[in-house]
Amino acid sequence: MNVVLLEPEIPPNTGNIARMCAGTGTRLHLIEPLGFEMSDRMLKRAGMDYWKHVDWKVHSSWQSFMDSEPDARLWFVEQGGKKRYDEASYEGNDFLVFGRETAGLPTALLEAHEDRWLRIPMFHKEARSFNLANCVSLVLFEALRQTGFEGEVL
Repeated sequence: MNVVLLEPEIPPNTGNIARMCAGTGTRLHLIEPLGFEMSDRMLKRAGMDYWKHVDWKVHSSWQSFMDSEPDARLWFVEQGGKKRYDEASYEGNDFLVFGRETAGLPTALLEAHEDRWLRIPMFHKEARSFNLANCVSLVLFEALRQTGFEGEVL
């Protein structure tokens, strides 16, 4: 699996996601601009000593990411999608794309990929969103479950 963070802003979220990627053998793609420096203390603290176990790459832009992964099977996770995240049929090398904490994914990107736009159900009309790291956890583990938790270490 692959997790893609488009312009992440909050270091602890990215650190927590990196730690999860290390533990699940998931590749992490960070797309600039980032809202922090990779040397950020909070980023390292949240990721603990797991960064050395993360297969990760920083891309200079969305286009640079797409150029490096031309055959990527993308799933865009953002409120408003017609399909819930658990209704998608994931494959082992899918790319789960998440947007900025304050703005989400760009509307144009979502509209261009409506068939791959997934939502996480919300149950209170005043709640705007969930924490990014929690969203990645939900969707990543559903994708891993569907693919049989391949590679699990017992």
